[in-house]
Amino acid sequence: MPTIFAPGAIAGTDDDGAAAFTPDGATVYFMRGTDSFTLMESHRDGDHWSKPKAAPFSGHWRDLDPSMAPNGSFLLFVSNRPAASGSSPIDAVSAGKHYAGRGMHLWRVDRQGDHWGVPVRLPDAVNSCSMTFAPSIAVDGSIYFIGCAAPAGNLQLLRSVYRDGHYLAPYAVKLGDAGMQIRDPAIAPDRSFIVISTKPTGSQQPYRLAIAFHTPTGWSAPRDLGDTVNGGKHSMGAQLGADHRTLYFYSDRRLPPSDPDATATWNNGADHIWQVSLAPWLDAHRAEH
Repeated sequence: MPTIFAPGAIAGTDDDGAAAFTPDGATVYFMRGTDSFTLMESHRDGDHWSKPKAAPFSGHWRDLDPSMAPNGSFLLFVSNRPAASGSSPIDAVSAGKHYAGRGMHLWRVDRQGDHWGVPVRLPDAVNSCSMTFAPSIAVDGSIYFIGCAAPAGNLQLLRSVYRDGHYLAPYAVKLGDAGMQIRDPAIAPDRSFIVISTKPTGSQQPYRLAIAFHTPTGWSAPRDLGDTVNGGKHSMGAQLGADHRTLYFYSDRRLPPSDPDATATWNNGADHIWQVSLAPWLDAHRAEH
């Protein structure tokens, strides 16, 4: 059964999502907002999380979807900030229409001692369209994300390999069937499994979390995590915790009236960060293989 993450300290009346943890699990970065997102930072002291504050590299542009490198040396995030100094925020382009300042590109910010450096936009090979988002980083440096795949240009799950200090042109990941719409990947550091949000293409059904495992012949069929995990109008923003066995995601689910916390101020239908152990699925897969 999923539980709310940091009730009272982080979970409140705001929309939150996409929790990215440092390797020691003592600091978390997440996005907050409904229209203009800011990346927030909170630190753990024992069982208590500090009051979130804007990350030092965020707070001016529309920033979302943080993802921590497994070794904590850098963080990827999504932003509409101008691709070049002095230019305008990135516009989104969809079906020939332009949406001012609503574009999304991937940016990287490196850890430099006890502080963060200056964010750098990833190359055009990765940011090939105005809608590039939801990165997740493997130990080998490769990134899984949602972006535009040739030749159709529709949004797909992509992977860009990191080699000799450069991100290579991404390719579409073969996962699931053609009728499946995939969003928000969370790749295991060793690429042994991946958690995604999925729904049938074109349907009005909620996005649901599913897990797939890497095999010698490619990715297994995604396995839905079930109704106990999936709830509300959507379950999205999958991220793995520092132990790589706890799943963090955001959902607008509400607690049932019978729950002792049903009257809590955060049980308000806003998006909050939830957590659940992946042990049942990981252990079952290991037992089967």
